[in-house]
Amino acid sequence: MSIHVVQPGETVQSIADEYNISVTSLIRDNDITNPDALVVGQTLVIVNPEQTYIIKEGDTLESIAGSFNIPVMQLLRNNPYITDFGYLPIGDTLVISYQTNGRIATNGYAIPNINKSILRKTLPYLTYLTLYNYRATREGEIVSYFDETELIQIAKEYGVAPLMLITTLTSTGEANVETGYEILLNEDIQDKHINKMIEILNSMGYYGINLSLQYLSIINETLYEAFIKRVSNRIHEAGFTVFLNINPRISFEKNIIEFQKINYSKITEPVEEVTFMNFVWASNLGPPSPVISYNNLSAFLDYADGLISPSKMNVGLQTFGYDWELPYVVGFTRANELTVNQATNLAYNEEVIIHFDEDSQTPFFEYISEDRYKPTTHIVWFIDARIIDSILNLIESAGYNGISVWNIVDYYSALWLMINSQYNIEKITNI
Repeated sequence: MSIHVVQPGETVQSIADEYNISVTSLIRDNDITNPDALVVGQTLVIVNPEQTYIIKEGDTLESIAGSFNIPVMQLLRNNPYITDFGYLPIGDTLVISYQTNGRIATNGYAIPNINKSILRKTLPYLTYLTLYNYRATREGEIVSYFDETELIQIAKEYGVAPLMLITTLTSTGEANVETGYEILLNEDIQDKHINKMIEILNSMGYYGINLSLQYLSIINETLYEAFIKRVSNRIHEAGFTVFLNINPRISFEKNIIEFQKINYSKITEPVEEVTFMNFVWASNLGPPSPVISYNNLSAFLDYADGLISPSKMNVGLQTFGYDWELPYVVGFTRANELTVNQATNLAYNEEVIIHFDEDSQTPFFEYISEDRYKPTTHIVWFIDARIIDSILNLIESAGYNGISVWNIVDYYSALWLMINSQYNIEKITNI
Protein backbone atom coordinates (compact mmCIF):
# COMPACT_ATOMS: atom_id res chain seq x y z
CA MET A 1 0.00 0.00 0.00
CA SER A 2 1.15 3.52 -0.81
CA ILE A 3 -0.16 6.96 0.10
CA HIS A 4 0.22 9.48 -2.71
CA VAL A 5 0.13 13.21 -1.98
CA VAL A 6 -1.14 15.10 -5.03
CA GLN A 7 1.41 17.49 -6.54
CA PRO A 8 0.86 20.48 -8.87
CA GLY A 9 -0.07 19.43 -12.39
CA GLU A 10 -0.95 15.83 -11.54
CA THR A 11 -4.11 14.16 -12.82
CA VAL A 12 -5.84 10.87 -12.07
CA GLN A 13 -4.36 9.55 -15.33
CA SER A 14 -0.78 10.56 -14.50
CA ILE A 15 -1.06 9.15 -10.97
CA ALA A 16 -2.59 5.89 -12.23
CA ASP A 17 0.22 5.59 -14.79
CA GLU A 18 2.87 6.22 -12.12
CA TYR A 19 1.62 3.29 -10.04
CA ASN A 20 0.66 1.09 -13.01
CA ILE A 21 -3.00 0.83 -12.00
CA SER A 22 -6.20 1.63 -13.86
CA VAL A 23 -7.88 5.01 -13.59
CA THR A 24 -11.10 3.20 -12.70
CA SER A 25 -9.43 1.50 -9.72
CA LEU A 26 -7.89 4.76 -8.52
CA ILE A 27 -11.23 6.56 -8.69
CA ARG A 28 -13.21 3.76 -7.04
CA ASP A 29 -10.68 3.05 -4.31
CA ASN A 30 -10.59 6.69 -3.26
CA ASP A 31 -14.23 7.59 -3.94
CA ILE A 32 -13.18 10.45 -6.21
CA THR A 33 -16.44 12.20 -7.07
CA ASN A 34 -14.88 14.55 -9.66
CA PRO A 35 -11.73 13.20 -11.36
CA ASP A 36 -10.95 16.70 -12.66
CA ALA A 37 -10.99 18.21 -9.18
CA LEU A 38 -7.80 16.95 -7.52
CA VAL A 39 -6.33 19.29 -4.91
CA VAL A 40 -2.63 19.84 -4.30
CA GLY A 41 -1.92 18.22 -0.93
CA GLN A 42 -4.82 15.75 -1.18
CA THR A 43 -3.97 12.12 -0.36
CA LEU A 44 -4.83 9.07 -2.46
CA VAL A 45 -4.44 5.45 -1.36
CA ILE A 46 -2.80 3.07 -3.85
CA VAL A 47 -3.17 -0.68 -3.40
CA ASN A 48 -2.09 -3.70 -5.42
CA PRO A 49 -4.36 -6.74 -5.10
CA GLU A 50 -2.89 -10.20 -4.71
CA GLN A 51 -5.49 -11.86 -6.96
CA THR A 52 -8.15 -10.53 -9.34
CA TYR A 53 -10.90 -11.90 -11.60
CA ILE A 54 -12.67 -10.51 -14.69
CA ILE A 55 -16.46 -10.78 -14.44
CA LYS A 56 -18.09 -12.95 -17.11
CA GLU A 57 -21.69 -13.29 -18.21
CA GLY A 58 -23.66 -15.49 -15.82
CA ASP A 59 -21.36 -14.89 -12.87
CA THR A 60 -22.82 -14.26 -9.43
CA LEU A 61 -21.15 -13.34 -6.17
CA GLU A 62 -21.90 -16.83 -4.90
CA SER A 63 -20.45 -18.59 -7.95
CA ILE A 64 -17.27 -16.48 -7.93
CA ALA A 65 -16.82 -16.92 -4.18
CA GLY A 66 -17.32 -20.66 -4.56
CA SER A 67 -14.78 -20.98 -7.36
CA PHE A 68 -12.11 -19.30 -5.22
CA ASN A 69 -13.26 -20.98 -1.98
CA ILE A 70 -13.77 -17.66 -0.21
CA PRO A 71 -16.78 -16.13 1.59
CA VAL A 72 -19.06 -13.74 -0.27
CA MET A 73 -18.31 -11.19 2.45
CA GLN A 74 -14.69 -11.08 1.26
CA LEU A 75 -15.85 -10.07 -2.23
CA LEU A 76 -18.03 -7.31 -0.75
CA ARG A 77 -15.10 -6.02 1.35
CA ASN A 78 -12.69 -6.05 -1.57
CA ASN A 79 -15.16 -4.53 -4.05
CA PRO A 80 -17.46 -2.11 -2.18
CA TYR A 81 -18.73 -0.56 -5.43
CA ILE A 82 -20.79 -3.74 -5.95
CA THR A 83 -23.06 -2.65 -3.11
CA ASP A 84 -23.68 0.65 -4.93
CA PHE A 85 -24.29 -1.02 -8.32
CA GLY A 86 -26.44 -3.88 -7.05
CA TYR A 87 -25.15 -6.08 -9.91
CA LEU A 88 -21.91 -7.43 -11.39
CA PRO A 89 -20.73 -5.39 -14.40
CA ILE A 90 -19.51 -7.81 -17.09
CA GLY A 91 -15.86 -7.13 -17.96
CA ASP A 92 -15.06 -5.42 -14.66
CA THR A 93 -12.12 -6.62 -12.61
CA LEU A 94 -12.97 -7.94 -9.15
CA VAL A 95 -10.41 -8.01 -6.37
CA ILE A 96 -10.33 -11.53 -4.96
CA SER A 97 -7.68 -11.03 -2.30
CA TYR A 98 -5.03 -8.76 -0.85
CA GLN A 99 -1.81 -9.87 0.80
CA THR A 100 -2.94 -9.25 4.36
CA ASN A 101 -0.90 -9.76 7.51
CA GLY A 102 -2.08 -9.97 11.11
CA ARG A 103 -5.56 -9.27 12.42
CA ILE A 104 -7.53 -6.29 13.64
CA ALA A 105 -10.88 -5.76 15.38
CA THR A 106 -13.04 -2.91 14.11
CA ASN A 107 -15.90 -1.16 15.86
CA GLY A 108 -18.11 1.26 13.96
CA TYR A 109 -20.31 3.72 15.88
CA ALA A 110 -23.60 4.71 14.27
CA ILE A 111 -26.86 6.45 15.02
CA PRO A 112 -29.98 4.38 14.18
CA ASN A 113 -31.14 6.73 11.40
CA ILE A 114 -27.99 5.98 9.38
CA ASN A 115 -28.55 5.58 5.65
CA LYS A 116 -29.00 1.82 5.22
CA SER A 117 -27.08 1.67 1.93
CA ILE A 118 -24.07 3.23 3.69
CA LEU A 119 -24.53 0.79 6.56
CA ARG A 120 -24.60 -2.23 4.23
CA LYS A 121 -21.52 -0.95 2.43
CA THR A 122 -19.64 -0.58 5.73
CA LEU A 123 -20.71 -3.71 7.62
CA PRO A 124 -18.37 -6.12 5.76
CA TYR A 125 -15.45 -4.26 7.38
CA LEU A 126 -16.79 -4.39 10.95
CA THR A 127 -16.34 -6.72 13.89
CA TYR A 128 -18.78 -4.74 16.04
CA LEU A 129 -21.51 -2.19 15.37
CA THR A 130 -22.12 0.15 18.33
CA LEU A 131 -25.50 1.87 18.12
CA TYR A 132 -25.78 5.29 19.76
CA ASN A 133 -29.42 5.10 20.83
CA TYR A 134 -29.78 4.90 24.62
CA ARG A 135 -29.62 7.53 27.35
CA ALA A 136 -29.62 6.70 31.06
CA THR A 137 -31.78 8.95 33.25
CA ARG A 138 -31.42 9.81 36.92
CA GLU A 139 -34.67 7.95 37.68
CA GLY A 140 -33.19 4.64 36.57
CA GLU A 141 -34.84 4.58 33.14
CA ILE A 142 -33.09 4.04 29.82
CA VAL A 143 -34.54 6.13 26.99
CA SER A 144 -34.16 5.26 23.30
CA TYR A 145 -34.41 7.63 20.34
CA PHE A 146 -35.18 5.21 17.49
CA ASP A 147 -36.31 1.64 16.91
CA GLU A 148 -33.06 -0.12 15.96
CA THR A 149 -34.57 -3.59 15.39
CA GLU A 150 -33.89 -3.60 11.64
CA LEU A 151 -30.30 -2.38 12.05
CA ILE A 152 -29.50 -5.15 14.52
CA GLN A 153 -30.92 -7.74 12.11
CA ILE A 154 -28.91 -6.31 9.19
CA ALA A 155 -25.72 -6.32 11.28
CA LYS A 156 -26.18 -9.98 12.12
CA GLU A 157 -26.78 -10.81 8.44
CA TYR A 158 -23.29 -9.47 7.79
CA GLY A 159 -21.75 -11.34 10.73
CA VAL A 160 -21.32 -8.17 12.81
CA ALA A 161 -21.91 -8.19 16.58
CA PRO A 162 -24.25 -5.33 17.64
CA LEU A 163 -23.44 -3.42 20.83
CA MET A 164 -25.81 -1.22 22.83
CA LEU A 165 -24.16 2.12 23.66
CA ILE A 166 -25.36 3.70 26.92
CA THR A 167 -24.51 7.26 27.88
CA THR A 168 -26.00 10.18 29.79
CA LEU A 169 -25.39 12.48 26.81
CA THR A 170 -28.32 13.70 24.77
CA SER A 171 -28.79 12.70 21.13
CA THR A 172 -26.79 15.80 20.11
CA GLY A 173 -24.00 15.23 22.61
CA GLU A 174 -25.04 17.70 25.30
CA ALA A 175 -23.52 16.80 28.67
CA ASN A 176 -25.52 16.01 31.78
CA VAL A 177 -23.02 15.75 34.64
CA GLU A 178 -25.73 15.79 37.33
CA THR A 179 -27.35 12.66 35.97
CA GLY A 180 -23.97 10.95 35.82
CA TYR A 181 -23.33 11.57 39.50
CA GLU A 182 -26.88 10.62 40.50
CA ILE A 183 -26.24 7.20 38.97
CA LEU A 184 -22.75 6.79 40.44
CA LEU A 185 -23.92 7.64 43.98
CA ASN A 186 -27.14 5.64 44.13
CA GLU A 187 -27.03 1.83 44.02
CA ASP A 188 -30.82 1.59 43.75
CA ILE A 189 -30.73 3.63 40.53
CA GLN A 190 -27.83 1.47 39.32
CA ASP A 191 -29.84 -1.70 39.89
CA LYS A 192 -32.78 -0.26 37.95
CA HIS A 193 -30.44 0.60 35.09
CA ILE A 194 -28.82 -2.81 35.08
CA ASN A 195 -32.18 -4.58 35.06
CA LYS A 196 -33.29 -2.39 32.16
CA MET A 197 -30.01 -3.04 30.30
CA ILE A 198 -30.47 -6.80 30.55
CA GLU A 199 -34.10 -6.50 29.45
CA ILE A 200 -33.09 -4.53 26.33
CA LEU A 201 -30.11 -6.78 25.56
CA ASN A 202 -32.37 -9.83 25.61
CA SER A 203 -35.33 -8.35 23.76
CA MET A 204 -33.33 -6.62 21.02
CA GLY A 205 -30.73 -9.34 20.45
CA TYR A 206 -27.61 -7.34 21.26
CA TYR A 207 -24.23 -9.02 21.72
CA GLY A 208 -23.33 -6.77 24.65
CA ILE A 209 -23.19 -3.24 26.02
CA ASN A 210 -20.78 -0.37 25.47
CA LEU A 211 -20.77 2.01 28.44
CA SER A 212 -19.71 5.58 27.71
CA LEU A 213 -17.65 7.19 30.51
CA GLN A 214 -17.66 10.88 29.64
CA TYR A 215 -16.96 12.36 33.10
CA LEU A 216 -14.26 10.04 34.46
CA SER A 217 -11.65 11.92 36.50
CA ILE A 218 -9.22 11.44 39.38
CA ILE A 219 -11.92 12.78 41.71
CA ASN A 220 -14.53 10.16 40.85
CA GLU A 221 -12.51 7.17 39.61
CA THR A 222 -13.27 5.05 42.71
CA LEU A 223 -16.99 5.60 42.10
CA TYR A 224 -16.57 4.42 38.50
CA GLU A 225 -14.56 1.39 39.65
CA ALA A 226 -17.43 0.24 41.87
CA PHE A 227 -20.03 1.04 39.21
CA ILE A 228 -18.27 -0.81 36.38
CA LYS A 229 -17.64 -3.84 38.60
CA ARG A 230 -21.29 -3.92 39.65
CA VAL A 231 -22.59 -3.59 36.08
CA SER A 232 -20.11 -6.07 34.63
CA ASN A 233 -20.90 -8.79 37.15
CA ARG A 234 -24.61 -8.66 36.37
CA ILE A 235 -24.21 -8.30 32.59
CA HIS A 236 -21.76 -11.20 32.44
CA GLU A 237 -24.07 -13.37 34.53
CA ALA A 238 -26.77 -12.66 31.94
CA GLY A 239 -24.44 -13.91 29.18
CA PHE A 240 -23.42 -10.63 27.53
CA THR A 241 -20.13 -8.78 27.00
CA VAL A 242 -19.17 -5.39 28.44
CA PHE A 243 -17.16 -2.75 26.58
CA LEU A 244 -16.15 0.73 27.74
CA ASN A 245 -15.79 3.96 25.79
CA ILE A 246 -13.66 6.44 27.76
CA ASN A 247 -13.10 10.08 26.87
CA PRO A 248 -9.39 10.59 27.73
CA ARG A 249 -9.79 14.39 27.79
CA ILE A 250 -6.36 15.09 26.33
CA SER A 251 -5.29 18.72 26.00
CA PHE A 252 -2.26 20.48 24.59
CA GLU A 253 -1.38 23.78 26.24
CA LYS A 254 1.88 25.72 26.32
CA ASN A 255 3.60 22.89 24.40
CA ILE A 256 2.63 20.38 27.10
CA ILE A 257 0.39 17.35 26.54
CA GLU A 258 -1.92 17.02 29.52
CA PHE A 259 -4.35 14.34 30.70
CA GLN A 260 -5.42 13.03 34.08
CA LYS A 261 -3.34 10.16 35.49
CA ILE A 262 -6.26 7.86 36.23
CA ASN A 263 -5.65 4.29 37.35
CA TYR A 264 -7.34 2.57 34.43
CA SER A 265 -6.32 -0.92 35.53
CA LYS A 266 -9.11 -1.28 38.13
CA ILE A 267 -11.79 0.41 36.04
CA THR A 268 -11.15 -1.74 32.97
CA GLU A 269 -10.30 -5.03 34.70
CA PRO A 270 -13.90 -6.44 34.60
CA VAL A 271 -14.56 -5.65 30.91
CA GLU A 272 -13.63 -7.26 27.59
CA GLU A 273 -12.53 -4.20 25.62
CA VAL A 274 -12.00 -0.46 26.10
CA THR A 275 -11.93 2.33 23.52
CA PHE A 276 -10.31 5.70 24.22
CA MET A 277 -12.20 8.26 22.15
CA ASN A 278 -14.23 11.42 22.53
CA PHE A 279 -17.32 11.91 20.41
CA VAL A 280 -17.44 14.79 17.92
CA TRP A 281 -20.67 16.46 16.86
CA ALA A 282 -22.17 18.60 14.12
CA SER A 283 -20.77 21.79 15.64
CA ASN A 284 -17.83 22.66 17.85
CA LEU A 285 -17.40 25.64 20.19
CA GLY A 286 -13.75 24.85 20.92
CA PRO A 287 -10.79 26.72 19.43
CA PRO A 288 -9.44 25.73 15.99
CA SER A 289 -7.33 22.58 16.36
CA PRO A 290 -6.82 19.14 14.81
CA VAL A 291 -9.79 16.83 15.24
CA ILE A 292 -7.33 14.17 16.35
CA SER A 293 -3.63 14.55 17.19
CA TYR A 294 -1.24 11.64 16.76
CA ASN A 295 1.31 13.10 19.19
CA ASN A 296 -1.31 13.65 21.90
CA LEU A 297 -2.92 10.28 21.35
CA SER A 298 0.32 8.28 21.34
CA ALA A 299 1.51 10.04 24.53
CA PHE A 300 -1.73 9.12 26.29
CA LEU A 301 -1.67 5.52 25.05
CA ASP A 302 1.92 5.13 26.28
CA TYR A 303 0.55 5.90 29.74
CA ALA A 304 -2.61 3.79 29.42
CA ASP A 305 -0.99 0.62 28.11
CA GLY A 306 1.16 0.50 31.24
CA LEU A 307 -2.09 -0.07 33.14
CA ILE A 308 -4.22 -2.07 30.68
CA SER A 309 -3.34 -5.10 28.58
CA PRO A 310 -2.79 -3.78 25.02
CA SER A 311 -4.93 -6.65 23.70
CA LYS A 312 -7.93 -5.02 25.42
CA MET A 313 -7.39 -1.56 23.97
CA ASN A 314 -9.02 -0.02 20.91
CA VAL A 315 -7.83 3.27 19.45
CA GLY A 316 -10.56 5.77 18.58
CA LEU A 317 -10.65 7.61 15.25
CA GLN A 318 -12.96 10.52 14.39
CA THR A 319 -13.60 10.72 10.65
CA PHE A 320 -14.81 14.30 10.33
CA GLY A 321 -13.40 17.80 10.11
CA TYR A 322 -14.42 21.30 11.17
CA ASP A 323 -14.56 24.68 9.48
CA TRP A 324 -13.86 27.65 11.82
CA GLU A 325 -14.24 31.34 11.12
CA LEU A 326 -11.31 33.50 12.23
CA PRO A 327 -10.58 35.24 14.47
CA TYR A 328 -11.84 32.73 17.01
CA VAL A 329 -14.01 34.22 19.79
CA VAL A 330 -14.43 32.10 22.94
CA GLY A 331 -18.05 31.10 23.53
CA PHE A 332 -19.20 32.64 20.26
CA THR A 333 -17.37 31.07 17.31
CA ARG A 334 -19.01 27.81 16.29
CA ALA A 335 -17.30 25.46 13.83
CA ASN A 336 -19.36 23.46 11.34
CA GLU A 337 -18.71 19.78 10.71
CA LEU A 338 -17.45 18.52 7.33
CA THR A 339 -16.90 15.05 5.93
CA VAL A 340 -13.49 14.32 4.40
CA ASN A 341 -14.89 14.59 0.87
CA GLN A 342 -16.65 17.84 1.72
CA ALA A 343 -13.42 19.30 3.09
CA THR A 344 -11.48 18.26 -0.01
CA ASN A 345 -14.15 19.62 -2.35
CA LEU A 346 -14.18 22.89 -0.40
CA ALA A 347 -10.41 23.24 -0.86
CA TYR A 348 -10.86 22.67 -4.59
CA ASN A 349 -13.70 25.18 -4.91
CA GLU A 350 -11.74 27.80 -2.97
CA GLU A 351 -8.59 27.06 -5.05
CA VAL A 352 -6.32 26.55 -2.05
CA ILE A 353 -3.59 24.04 -1.22
CA ILE A 354 -4.03 21.44 1.52
CA HIS A 355 -1.21 21.61 4.08
CA PHE A 356 -0.04 18.98 6.56
CA ASP A 357 0.71 19.31 10.26
CA GLU A 358 3.50 16.90 11.27
CA ASP A 359 2.71 16.87 15.01
CA SER A 360 -0.94 15.89 14.66
CA GLN A 361 -0.44 14.05 11.34
CA THR A 362 -3.54 15.76 9.97
CA PRO A 363 -4.30 18.10 7.03
CA PHE A 364 -5.58 21.66 7.15
CA PHE A 365 -6.13 24.67 4.90
CA GLU A 366 -7.30 28.26 5.05
CA TYR A 367 -9.62 30.13 2.71
CA ILE A 368 -11.43 33.45 2.56
CA SER A 369 -15.19 33.67 2.10
CA GLU A 370 -16.86 36.76 0.71
CA ASP A 371 -20.10 38.06 2.23
CA ARG A 372 -21.96 41.36 2.07
CA TYR A 373 -20.15 42.75 5.09
CA LYS A 374 -16.47 41.81 4.73
CA PRO A 375 -14.15 38.98 3.69
CA THR A 376 -13.90 36.29 6.40
CA THR A 377 -10.93 33.99 6.91
CA HIS A 378 -11.64 30.32 7.65
CA ILE A 379 -9.44 27.44 8.78
CA VAL A 380 -10.41 23.81 8.17
CA TRP A 381 -8.93 20.85 10.04
CA PHE A 382 -9.84 17.32 8.95
CA ILE A 383 -8.26 13.87 8.51
CA ASP A 384 -6.79 11.93 5.62
CA ALA A 385 -4.91 8.70 4.89
CA ARG A 386 -1.77 9.84 6.72
CA ILE A 387 -3.29 9.95 10.21
CA ILE A 388 -5.06 6.64 9.53
CA ASP A 389 -1.75 5.08 8.51
CA SER A 390 -0.05 6.41 11.65
CA ILE A 391 -2.80 5.02 13.88
CA LEU A 392 -2.80 1.63 12.17
CA ASN A 393 0.98 1.42 12.55
CA LEU A 394 0.63 2.33 16.23
CA ILE A 395 -1.99 -0.38 16.75
CA GLU A 396 0.22 -2.97 15.07
CA SER A 397 3.47 -2.04 16.82
CA ALA A 398 1.90 -1.80 20.29
CA GLY A 399 -0.26 -4.90 19.93
CA TYR A 400 -3.54 -3.06 20.51
CA ASN A 401 -6.77 -4.91 19.80
CA GLY A 402 -8.13 -2.67 17.07
CA ILE A 403 -9.74 0.55 15.96
CA SER A 404 -13.09 2.21 16.78
CA VAL A 405 -14.57 4.69 14.31
CA TRP A 406 -16.81 7.62 15.22
CA ASN A 407 -18.87 7.52 13.24
CA ILE A 408 -19.83 5.55 10.11
CA VAL A 409 -22.70 7.77 8.94
CA ASP A 410 -20.45 8.78 6.02
CA TYR A 411 -18.61 6.11 4.03
CA TYR A 412 -14.91 6.99 3.99
CA SER A 413 -13.42 4.71 1.33
CA ALA A 414 -9.73 5.30 2.12
CA LEU A 415 -10.15 4.19 5.73
CA TRP A 416 -11.74 0.85 4.92
CA LEU A 417 -9.41 0.23 1.97
CA MET A 418 -6.35 0.76 4.18
CA ILE A 419 -7.64 -1.61 6.85
CA ASN A 420 -8.95 -4.26 4.48
CA SER A 421 -5.88 -4.39 2.22
CA GLN A 422 -3.48 -4.87 5.14
CA TYR A 423 -5.29 -6.83 7.88
CA ASN A 424 -7.63 -9.74 8.40
CA ILE A 425 -10.72 -8.28 10.07
CA GLU A 426 -11.83 -10.22 13.13
CA LYS A 427 -15.35 -11.65 13.13
CA ILE A 428 -17.38 -12.96 16.08
CA THR A 429 -18.77 -16.45 15.46
CA ASN A 430 -21.36 -16.72 18.25
CA ILE A 431 -23.67 -13.78 17.54
